[in-house]
Amino acid sequence: MGNPYTKLPYIVTDKVILRKIVDTDIEGLFEIYNNKNVFTYIPGDIKKNKETVQNMIGHFERDFHKRKTIFLGIYLPEAPEQIVGVAEMFEYDDKVNMITIGYRLNERYWGKGIATQTVKAMVDYLFNTVGINRIQAFVMPANVKSQKVLEKNNFIKEGILRQSQHWKGIGVVDLIVYSLLPSDTESQ
Repeated sequence: MGNPYTKLPYIVTDKVILRKIVDTDIEGLFEIYNNKNVFTYIPGDIKKNKETVQNMIGHFERDFHKRKTIFLGIYLPEAPEQIVGVAEMFEYDDKVNMITIGYRLNERYWGKGIATQTVKAMVDYLFNTVGINRIQAFVMPANVKSQKVLEKNNFIKEGILRQSQHWKGIGVVDLIVYSLLPSDTESQ
């Protein structure tokens, strides 16, 4: 049974690179967090100034060391310095050996299969490198694109948690819970 907080992941596939977010990512990161469309279906508020986003970069590292959340930048192999999104792994439960994932992309990169490839890379890493047993994700019912991303990665839709969480910037939401176990992928 693995611990995802042993070291910050550096994940490379032929489609995406997931790695530590660094100071030079500020412009691209600001573009993501300054777009209200990015926050339509995810918790949080837009960040109006670069200083706030600059501070977030330090917080990402702090949250990793506190074993709270793993934030990774999403990059494409053809432009490895240009951040196009943020992947998250959080709420690790060592008793159940499970973790929750999330992702957000710069709007300019929507609809290109990047989120699907990002989830695939996270799943491969979490199952095969860390040894996690359950990966879960929570999606608002209206967020059809994100549901498709998970379904393309063989996640199982378990059901709807009605009015179950308060999402900052949105309020109390219904959430569809998806999960994936290693045994779901063995027959693939």
